[in-house]
Amino acid sequence: MVSAQKPKASPSPTPGIDDGGSVKIPIRRVRLPITVTDKKGSFVPGLTKEDFIVLEDKVPQAIETFSDDISLSPLYVAILIDTSASTAGKLKFQQESAMNFIHTVVRPRKDRVLVGTFDDEVKLRQDFTDKIDLLDRAVFAIKQTGTHTSLFDAVWQFCDEKMRSAAGRRVVVLVTDGGDSYSRANLRDSIDIAQRTETTIFTISTKAGFLSTVPGVEAGQVANADDRVLQNLAEETGGISFFTGDMLSLERSFTKISKELRAQYLVTYNPANKNYDGNFRKIDVKLTEGKGGLKVRTKHGYKALSDAP
Repeated sequence: MVSAQKPKASPSPTPGIDDGGSVKIPIRRVRLPITVTDKKGSFVPGLTKEDFIVLEDKVPQAIETFSDDISLSPLYVAILIDTSASTAGKLKFQQESAMNFIHTVVRPRKDRVLVGTFDDEVKLRQDFTDKIDLLDRAVFAIKQTGTHTSLFDAVWQFCDEKMRSAAGRRVVVLVTDGGDSYSRANLRDSIDIAQRTETTIFTISTKAGFLSTVPGVEAGQVANADDRVLQNLAEETGGISFFTGDMLSLERSFTKISKELRAQYLVTYNPANKNYDGNFRKIDVKLTEGKGGLKVRTKHGYKALSDAP
């Protein structure tokens, strides 16, 4: 269950991790949600299976399934909201924006959303559901804030306990105003578990506030180490980072994520390399000749582990 208060001291072994520190997640077919944009950042529709080249460790892979109709694929979204002390003045805006996003993205009887929070503790507020009233109740029931920020633990726990078993495309939307200050997991752990559970992470930084801005920091600008952490989480898993400066830009960030989730291509392949030795496999997706000027975005790879219990 996702909810555990953590001491600052060294953690005890985490369930699901072997003695070598690797999480055992079966890897068979690799599923890649792929976003293609043009020079203006607009999504590019109408591509076919023959337009894509998938490489794993520079070796071409045979595409088994291809879909440009995302409506066929259920969507599982985990919205994780930072409730550390510094977010107290922003919480209402985050809640309202999150609910607007939920109304936009959820297709009844098909998609599922869960809501979680993280501060000193990582909490599941509402498990996966398509019922807007339950999500609304869970989001606006968030009243109190904690002290610390367990960002990496939140990503790790929700990917491990919720996303790995979700029967569809898996997405985490992370809303936070700062870096991690309390986790047992680290950035690499978070990226690793997201890649291996085929979870795409979108990050929304609200550090600049809504009524005033931080000196020298503008919306859309990556300025310090905490910003780069959010950027890495997103880029390594196929998502994108947003750095908001006001309420309007927060709303726009959620809207862009919603639109992207409806514009992706979905590709699966069975890796040619069957030796699951725990090494990192680098994924590179390209377009065939004649598709110049287009940008392709998906996760950067995954760690190949065996099906051993």
